[in-house]
Amino acid sequence: MYGVIQALKGVDLEVKDGEIVSLIGANGAGKTTLLHAISGILKISDGSIILDGKELTKTSAKQIVKSGITQVPEGRRIFSGMSVYENLLMGAYLRKDKNQIKQDLEDIYQRFPILKERKNQDASTLSGGEQQMLAMGRALMAKPKILLLDEPSMGLAPILVKEIFKIIQDINASGTTILLVEQNARMALSIAHRAYVLENGKIVLSGTGKELSESEDIQKAYLGG
Repeated sequence: MYGVIQALKGVDLEVKDGEIVSLIGANGAGKTTLLHAISGILKISDGSIILDGKELTKTSAKQIVKSGITQVPEGRRIFSGMSVYENLLMGAYLRKDKNQIKQDLEDIYQRFPILKERKNQDASTLSGGEQQMLAMGRALMAKPKILLLDEPSMGLAPILVKEIFKIIQDINASGTTILLVEQNARMALSIAHRAYVLENGKIVLSGTGKELSESEDIQKAYLGG
């Protein structure tokens, strides 16, 4: 339930270890609501959210992050007035392993060299693409098992969209499982191992990324076919 409106209705979705799973659908279909429910931002009235056999349904958002689920929110939500470095450290605020945090920070700088160049810069002065990299880097500092990405291409130029999707694939290849919500259905399906279509709060179709991208219905509805 979301407010007084039932935004999700019996959504049955599985993300297997090591996968990229894409969730596509029109605006208002319930995609962001679903991510918020998984990450504990919204409380659900029915159903279960399970990670590695452990029930997370009534768990706090903080505990869900500790369990291994981290969300990169729509619109990036960078902390303005804080440096790039400080934003990255915020991603590790629940961790106590200081030496490993230092190593992970270097790994993020290696993955996103522009963030190292600008580590002392106010994060709000970064470009849209750089802010998206920062938001992803910040989330990775939590060492998630599953990374929830909400509209990572929003507002980015086409050339940057390709770069962000390549980064998503690289993160997945490094061992992080990904659940991707994305308005750019063509790009989302092109990198997905599996995908789901959400309409009016319900899953109406699922399959491999290739199967859905070749579906005539999906092409007409989401791919401009």
